[in-house]
Amino acid sequence: MTMKLIMSATDGSEGAERAVMAAADLAKAFNAKLLIVHVSEDVFSNKDLRLLDQLRVAEGDALEELSRRILANAKVVAQNHGALNIKTMTGGGDPTKVLIETIKREHADAIVLGRRGRGQLAGLLLGSVSQKLSCLAPCMVIIVP
Repeated sequence: MTMKLIMSATDGSEGAERAVMAAADLAKAFNAKLLIVHVSEDVFSNKDLRLLDQLRVAEGDALEELSRRILANAKVVAQNHGALNIKTMTGGGDPTKVLIETIKREHADAIVLGRRGRGQLAGLLLGSVSQKLSCLAPCMVIIVP
């Protein structure tokens, strides 16, 4: 089996960080490109709101700043795990839909993501992104606990 592009989704949570580590390990093993994606849902957690208040970020720039920080951290994590060819991307909207569109557009061979991210309660009530992707993604889905 060969893999040219491994994709990982991150929301900045600990589970997502573990997924980025696993994706970086895979990218290194297959000498593949690594694409790390963050999807903004226009919803802030209390932790996010406190961080943005501390940074004094204007509301209009808040999502962009948060995405930038999440992706910058994820890229460092991936580099520390040996991934060499790393690209980051951000999107907005429904995470499952955006990730499936990105998988198709970028021709990803696999997506690696955490079992549970920031929206744990919503995931229990509505179904998590990882559950939805495991059924709908047009590529291999690797879910990291």
